[in-house]
Amino acid sequence: MTSPFAEVAINLPPVRGTFHYHLPIELTGRTLPGHLVIVPFGPRRVQGIVVANPVEPAVQDTRPVEALVDPDPVLTPAQLELAHWLQREHSASLIDCLTLMLPPGLSQQADSLYRLSGEAATPQNSTEGRLLSLLALRGALRGRQIERALPRTSWRRAADHLVRRGGLSRESVLAQPGVRPRLARSVRLAVAPEGARSALPVGQGESQAAARRRRVVELLAAEGRAVEIAWVYAEARATAADVRSLVERGMVEIVERENWRDPLADLDFVPSDPPSLTRDQSLAWAEISARLAPSASGASTGILLHGVTGSGKTELYLRAVAEVLSHGKSAVVLVPEISLTPQTVRRFSERFPGLVGLMHSRLSPGERFDTWRRCRTGAIRVVVGPRSALFAPLADLGLIVVDEEHDESYKEATSPPRHHSRDTALAYARILDVLCLLGSATPDLVTSYRADRGEIHRVRLDRRILGHQQRLADQAGRLHLTRRYRPSEGQAEAIDLPPVEVVDMRVELRAGNRSLFSRSLTQALTQVLDSNQQAILFLNRRGTATHVFCRDCGWTATCARCENPLTFHRPADRLLCHHCGYTRKMPERCPQCGGVRVRQFGAGTQQVQAELEARFPAARALRWDRDTAAVEEASTLLAHFSAHRADVLIGTQMVAKGLDLPLVTLVGVVSADTGLNLPDYRAAERTFQVLTQVAGRAGRGLLGGRVILQTYQPEHFAIQAAARHDFEAFSVEELGHRRALGYPPYRRLARLVLQHTSSEGAEREAKRMGNVLRVRIARQDVPADLIGPVPCFYGRLRSFYRWQVVVRAADPRPFVPEPLPEGWSLDIDPVSLL
Repeated sequence: MTSPFAEVAINLPPVRGTFHYHLPIELTGRTLPGHLVIVPFGPRRVQGIVVANPVEPAVQDTRPVEALVDPDPVLTPAQLELAHWLQREHSASLIDCLTLMLPPGLSQQADSLYRLSGEAATPQNSTEGRLLSLLALRGALRGRQIERALPRTSWRRAADHLVRRGGLSRESVLAQPGVRPRLARSVRLAVAPEGARSALPVGQGESQAAARRRRVVELLAAEGRAVEIAWVYAEARATAADVRSLVERGMVEIVERENWRDPLADLDFVPSDPPSLTRDQSLAWAEISARLAPSASGASTGILLHGVTGSGKTELYLRAVAEVLSHGKSAVVLVPEISLTPQTVRRFSERFPGLVGLMHSRLSPGERFDTWRRCRTGAIRVVVGPRSALFAPLADLGLIVVDEEHDESYKEATSPPRHHSRDTALAYARILDVLCLLGSATPDLVTSYRADRGEIHRVRLDRRILGHQQRLADQAGRLHLTRRYRPSEGQAEAIDLPPVEVVDMRVELRAGNRSLFSRSLTQALTQVLDSNQQAILFLNRRGTATHVFCRDCGWTATCARCENPLTFHRPADRLLCHHCGYTRKMPERCPQCGGVRVRQFGAGTQQVQAELEARFPAARALRWDRDTAAVEEASTLLAHFSAHRADVLIGTQMVAKGLDLPLVTLVGVVSADTGLNLPDYRAAERTFQVLTQVAGRAGRGLLGGRVILQTYQPEHFAIQAAARHDFEAFSVEELGHRRALGYPPYRRLARLVLQHTSSEGAEREAKRMGNVLRVRIARQDVPADLIGPVPCFYGRLRSFYRWQVVVRAADPRPFVPEPLPEGWSLDIDPVSLL
């Protein structure tokens, strides 16, 4: 029996629940779970998503669903189930979890339109005065417009007071979806060519307009098909009036067809055949393929492909995708960074031409909308991209790949639900009963721990692959090289991981070397440049200096909105806040004591580049960090470096991920200590991962390679383990510390962060929340404790003061009050406590 009711999650923050509506006759049977609908809610018209068709409503008097936004469901049944999992796992609102899966522009939140009323209102505080002045200047404004004009203010509370006093009027508005299909208009003949020609005058009596219209007819007759209208205008030198006249006379007709916006449409990919597998790869593939078989049981347990850098993990991803495609299913391939997406898309498009789609936040809303719709229709079978690609509505999804599963960029840290794509991918795979394939050379310790416990199946690749014999022979011929690798099985050749030299910078200081470059690194750079090879210099810090201070009184330049040290950047000679973007000039005098000894301290990537160019004037250097990536696309930077238009690539974490550059024979880590001593439980793990990953960029070609790791803490276990490429040693040591302190994976964390406009208010509210949490913990007879309340490491960001309190328990969610008071945000399983 078809239910005449719908349970709808309303897209109207801060409304969190679902509500029951009845379906008009014309929508009964057509409105299913997953449909995007328009419904009344109080005095407003709002969007919502149908989550169920209940047999009986929860209330007696129901209001009607007004319309469908899209005739087809926008979410699949599996996505609806995943949204409920996200809601439970992250204590988030259901509508936030549902709209996470929709392309931008399709889902619209209801808003309010504010304007001055006829009655004059006297402002009772500065916020009311600013709001009244804004509306007097700009007229009626929507809430989101006011939010942008009056950031970091409690303007909504002021607006409520003004509405009640009659100074403002407010009405509900719901915008149309911001994206829609793009249609291309074409023209074709509506009659036989002879009939069209005979209907047009010919000869000396022919006017210019008639001549143009005849050219249109001749063009369409010659083409024998519909022609894009812009091409008709250009080729026949015709006008819109000419085409309209021919339409009115029944000689031609306008046809509209959809013009897909495809970001890959103008790219050419050369199809490639899969190479033969090494013995290690073959053994790994046997385990993976067994779980991809249609009859496989327990496929959704997940596989951790734990392979050293360069061990051939990507080829196994490609094989796995080919396998599911052969069964008529589709696949999602997640990469941690947008900058890595182009090279991944190329590899998959070369193997699966015409079947691959691209999805990430830098595409236009129209491109994302069309890619989303093509996934829904089955036109795309493989989607590649960062976090958002996981929610592509692929038909018959059979595989989820999460490359570099350890990477923190998979964590959504700014808006709810604050989920981790790795964990969400595993949950989605369980819902669909398909394989989730996680890959990393340095797995997240929580993932590795789960593999040790049998929750995830671990498959190892312990040998680095240099390349296949024919490719290597061609490369050796081009470079006039003698082979430096050792034979492996099959058609591939193997190579050892690069040796790592640890340089104690304390010794360098005692020897009088105050340069950024140790003597070993300087000598190695000289050898690389003399040999016409390439090097990567890694420093996980942007800018020229980490902070600016006065040597007379100790004053430090800090952000006016964040109170964090400003970073000095050349050549603009500006100080920049890397959190909120605040900038100011480099001061000539100390604003505190008037002294002139204002100096920069520390080093960033700009300073490394300046010192490199000073020491090696002939060296061609490229810098790749978030400053340069905003100006020049990552693919362009990498293309220049791959073509050897530069000798040295200087960068931050971007250079540590997924690069395969055979001419790079040296990786220099300028400072391995950056981030090692931060007050965060993952500081050592983060350091080990990035050092191991960046070391893996060296020696990936016939020339071999080496790594020089500069540090002031050479004895630290994370440094030592990274130097030996020894994940097991690091894991044992770090997990011992985690077990003793009760940190993940032995307990889970719930981080509550408060943002407040005043320092005193932040402290007061944070302590109040701490008391609430202590009472809730005391009521339950399970082990749990609190960290804090304390100010956050970044105590002030974008003018807000920040305090945090962390709940530590086997499951911290039951201790968190719901809903949270205004100003608080919740992050379950945070990857950082900074």
